[in-house]
Amino acid sequence: MQRLSPTLFALLLAGASTLVWAQDAKPYKEGPVTEVSYIKIKPGRFDDYMQFLATTYRANMDAQKKAGLIMSYNIFGKQARTPQEPDLILTVTYANMAALDRIDEAEAVSAKVLGNNAAQNKATIERGPMRDVLGSELIRELVLK
Repeated sequence: MQRLSPTLFALLLAGASTLVWAQDAKPYKEGPVTEVSYIKIKPGRFDDYMQFLATTYRANMDAQKKAGLIMSYNIFGKQARTPQEPDLILTVTYANMAALDRIDEAEAVSAKVLGNNAAQNKATIERGPMRDVLGSELIRELVLK
């Protein structure tokens, strides 16, 4: 039986320990990505905006979900502590960052549900008096291994 040289043994041991370290280096994996939008409803327009969400918005989000473009969407009510804070938070969850690149498919689905760009722009203008969009951000879930 042939013995391993001490140098070769040390190299194999170092390689094995590096492999174990690399596997343990990240105790999580990147998960779904959620777009979070912060909305401030204008006084007296809450029911109007909720009606839009219950009809037009819901139809579009359900169509996006059925097409496999999004995983889910949610609407959260929030008590604003100051006039500058949102009172509604909308979320849309995508499987990963790559799903955000499917914009052509998403626009095609929206066009079927909401109409052409001119119709969509008109609807956006009509929603203007109901709410202000305070901002949005993307957040990624980190799933522990």
